[in-house]
Amino acid sequence: MSRRSKPEKREILPDSRYNSAQLQNFINRVNRRGKKSTATRIVYDALALIEERAKRNPMDVFDQAIKNVAPVMEVKPRRVGGATYQIPMEVPPYRRFALAARWILGATAGRSGKSFAEKLAAELMDAAANQGTAIRKREETHKMAEANRAFSHYRA
Repeated sequence: MSRRSKPEKREILPDSRYNSAQLQNFINRVNRRGKKSTATRIVYDALALIEERAKRNPMDVFDQAIKNVAPVMEVKPRRVGGATYQIPMEVPPYRRFALAARWILGATAGRSGKSFAEKLAAELMDAAANQGTAIRKREETHKMAEANRAFSHYRA
């Protein structure tokens, strides 16, 4: 398909507090303008708020939120003889996390309210409870894949 070589995946070291590589990856996505310490503080503050409000292990809430938001199917455009079809494809695991994190952060930024940490905590708790904007985004993606099931024989 593509002629270029794919760059090898970098190993992401786990974060210092919860010893989770996935959380570290999420922190890297919160990162803006190279201010990693700020991003780390925001995420840890959000997790502290979750622990305070939900009275649960914040990592359980985080993992559940990622699992709930991660899409199983998505559509990819494919040209077939002048027409472009939206073809449903299964989402590979690394992309599932990438999309889930992107949608959660997008939904967080779209929330009205207080600090980013508070909005992030609220969005993660909503996602863990299977509600909120990020979950709606996943439902939309699944609906698109379902609606275009007729084109699944064009798989790339």
